[in-house]
Amino acid sequence: MSLETIYQAVLDGDAPAAEAAVKEALAANVPAEDILQQACIPAMSEVGRLFEEGEKFVPEMLISARAMQKSLALLKPLLAQGNVQSVGKVLVGTVQGDLHDIGKNLVAAMLEGGGFEVIDLGVNVSPEKFIEAVKEKQANVVSLSALLTTTMLAMKGTVDALKAAGLRDRVKVLIGGAPITQRFADEIGADGYGENAAEAVALARKALGLAA
Repeated sequence: MSLETIYQAVLDGDAPAAEAAVKEALAANVPAEDILQQACIPAMSEVGRLFEEGEKFVPEMLISARAMQKSLALLKPLLAQGNVQSVGKVLVGTVQGDLHDIGKNLVAAMLEGGGFEVIDLGVNVSPEKFIEAVKEKQANVVSLSALLTTTMLAMKGTVDALKAAGLRDRVKVLIGGAPITQRFADEIGADGYGENAAEAVALARKALGLAA
């Protein structure tokens, strides 16, 4: 089973095929890190590129993300055993008062597909919960999502709470969502803003000073 087969299954959003191909590759002693670095990550990068060019849409990104996550579920225990280091540790969550999760889920999937360790805090996440998770998980990136103009200000509340807790210098804050703009990101002191989920990996790498 070639890495190309896994790549294509993730790109096509064929979760059963991706899972089967990963199992076959592992049975053939293909290293888990090779499967991640040479098939899963490149496939999700291509999904992001096609989305930005208007050749893929949100539903297609979601099914590719699902296929990638099925693959990662098989790879993660082996990657941990091999002490394969993640690129960085990212907390993702939809801010307090907002229950929308499609954008947040896509961002989480793209980051995971890009080699980041992702801790998904879910929806309606309070500033206190973000702070607690930063301390507990030793995250170096916090990614905030909001879909409503009424919940945008909760992003500022979270940034302010990180400052008050003395944690702001430890983490990079990235924000995104339908009503969010670069201007708003600048106003609240965020480190980066992404117009869509496809930009998440490059944005997080840039925030951490890593090569694109």
